[in-house]
Amino acid sequence: MSALAPFDDVVTSKPETDSALAEALAVLFEPTPVLYSDLVPGVAARISSATSPPRSYSDLVALALEVVSTWDTHLKASFIAGHPRIGEVKSLSHLSAQEQAARATPPEVLERLAHLNACYEHRYPGLRYITFVNGRTRAAIKDEMEGVLGLESSFSQDEPLLEALGRVEVGSEEWTRELERAVEDLGMIALSRLKALGAT
Repeated sequence: MSALAPFDDVVTSKPETDSALAEALAVLFEPTPVLYSDLVPGVAARISSATSPPRSYSDLVALALEVVSTWDTHLKASFIAGHPRIGEVKSLSHLSAQEQAARATPPEVLERLAHLNACYEHRYPGLRYITFVNGRTRAAIKDEMEGVLGLESSFSQDEPLLEALGRVEVGSEEWTRELERAVEDLGMIALSRLKALGAT
């Protein structure tokens, strides 16, 4: 059974009285406070004022990303922070658990990913590492994260020390590039979820 309501119910819902739009966006992007406070009203306003409203869930994802593109960096960072960290195994939504393939991951990979998440968040203050997994294993994502951070392949749980990593200034070109990449990957994740749910 699909976790998404019929599309017509979603685009005709009134956010103040009907949660169909909020529920759909939460399934596609993960529930987070900024989704409810900013994304849902922003998307609803675009739908009500559009001369050509979205005709599919894929259109809705594109419209949501257009709304997010107008936000300041603080809101965007809050939006991506609603997505689980790579390697988390607790309190995952059903779709996140499927995407991250929790049961197939050796413990040493999970432990390394936990450290790499800490490394990334130290290097890019206020950001969370987001990537479109696209069926890859967590071991492959471990290698990807090490590449992003310029680290050698390892299974260490505590190397390198966080203090040994440089920090990227919040709002700098590099920091903003990582933020925008994460938002773009959230869009790809949402489209992949549509496919998994048999929606378009």
